[in-house]
Amino acid sequence: MSKEVFDSKEYKDWLNEIKSKISASQIKAALKVNAELLNLYWEIGKEINEKQISLGWGNSVVKQLSKDLSLEFDSKGFSSRNLFYIQKWYLFYSSEKVPQVVALLKNDKKIKDLVSKGSNKSLVKDIIQLIPWGHNREIMSKCKNLDEAIFYVIETIQNNWSRSILIHQIESGLYERQGKAVTNFELTLPKPQSDLAKETLKNPYNFDFLTLGKEAQEKDLEDALVKHITNFLLELGAGFAYVGRQYHLKVSQNDYYLDLLFYHLKLRCYVVIELKSVAFVPEFVGKLNFYLSAVDDLVKTEHDNPTIGILLCKSKDKVIAEYALRDINKPMGISEYNLTEAIPENLKGSLPSIEDLERELGI
Repeated sequence: MSKEVFDSKEYKDWLNEIKSKISASQIKAALKVNAELLNLYWEIGKEINEKQISLGWGNSVVKQLSKDLSLEFDSKGFSSRNLFYIQKWYLFYSSEKVPQVVALLKNDKKIKDLVSKGSNKSLVKDIIQLIPWGHNREIMSKCKNLDEAIFYVIETIQNNWSRSILIHQIESGLYERQGKAVTNFELTLPKPQSDLAKETLKNPYNFDFLTLGKEAQEKDLEDALVKHITNFLLELGAGFAYVGRQYHLKVSQNDYYLDLLFYHLKLRCYVVIELKSVAFVPEFVGKLNFYLSAVDDLVKTEHDNPTIGILLCKSKDKVIAEYALRDINKPMGISEYNLTEAIPENLKGSLPSIEDLERELGI
């Protein structure tokens, strides 16, 4: 065959189709292997626990089991440390509270597409087998209860989090923050969009990747967030796409500039974010309401849902925020943000340098 054939669009399209099929097959195989491994771990954890209860064996049996299995199978998965984690993992998801969690899961829209129909006993087990063992270990070790653990399992599945991102989200307290902003979405958006929009917002937002002093103004915050846009998008959550800063709108003969404009792929709408370096006051709502009307009229297309607004303030009074939103017909939410303050100049000289720390640690 001539080289022209291999350079043709038909051949390249066919090659890409084959590559896609191979990739899909590899992903399915990896998921199947992961499920088989976790199913094995579940059974091992169950049997260790049953033997200890029925025969009164102590923790020494885990160490001996590790030695014997490691002699037979060349795998780090049978180290005594990992076997203790396996037993703890089994016990964590076999507690008496599991039926309560299962009842919540069956009413959760997120679950329906994740697992096939199963019994109450198998549902939680099916879900946790959809993520790798390393993720399971982190969730089990860092979460306080089953509700929190299942939350991170589901978020990991839906957002395809790496282990490092999962750890970051747990340590940032996402479980306690997600869906906690003051909003009027129930009154201004139809279901299920209102529920999804509410879960999209957090309170407070953690901007610990920034180092700004107490006196930082809106422009300083905006500059820093755009400079660290990757971290900012991670904190905003899955679905946000950055459109621009100081986005220009011309209304009548006047020019207006939005602090930050995003588009949310799941909500199918534009999102206007206004930054405030002070505590929330009701007047902020009127300005944001005006911006949302302008975006709906000048930017939004017939295929987009109504634009949503987010006010990010240094602090807020929840009652005042709720009153301010009560009679507003545009969808918006009000949240606080947290900053990691910069080290004061007068203290920098007293702190050890990187070279000093490396010398102390023998690096």
